[in-house]
Amino acid sequence: MNREITRIEPSAPARQFTVLLSATRRGARLARLLATEQLRSWGLPLETAALIVAELAANAVLHGLVPGRDFRLTIGVTETATLRIEVTDSRAERLPAIRPRTEGGAESGHGLLLVEALADRWGVVLGPAPCKTVWAELDIAP
Repeated sequence: MNREITRIEPSAPARQFTVLLSATRRGARLARLLATEQLRSWGLPLETAALIVAELAANAVLHGLVPGRDFRLTIGVTETATLRIEVTDSRAERLPAIRPRTEGGAESGHGLLLVEALADRWGVVLGPAPCKTVWAELDIAP
């Protein structure tokens, strides 16, 4: 009797773009520009995703910086019409936290409030050591 073995693969992105960028302000700006161009080539809406990429990349540069190490931007579209944005840096011990906005308070540290408001979901994945990945997802129309 012959047995058929079926291997089920996890849902892989239908489209994916990944790039390593220097952990500098210039690298963060380039992350937004490259993401915008990639989304445009896929025919997807740009504005919300570009803002999320800008915030996550800026956080990687400001809070995830390890001298001599880059950060990674990954954007992907799954078969379930979800745009996933991931930014990976080398500082797993510095987890992102949302700071409440205060009257006359500091002008920085509130980027994740924007990410939380714009994204349908977001979170953090630790590893592989010493890295962490901050991700955000947007549901897109098919």
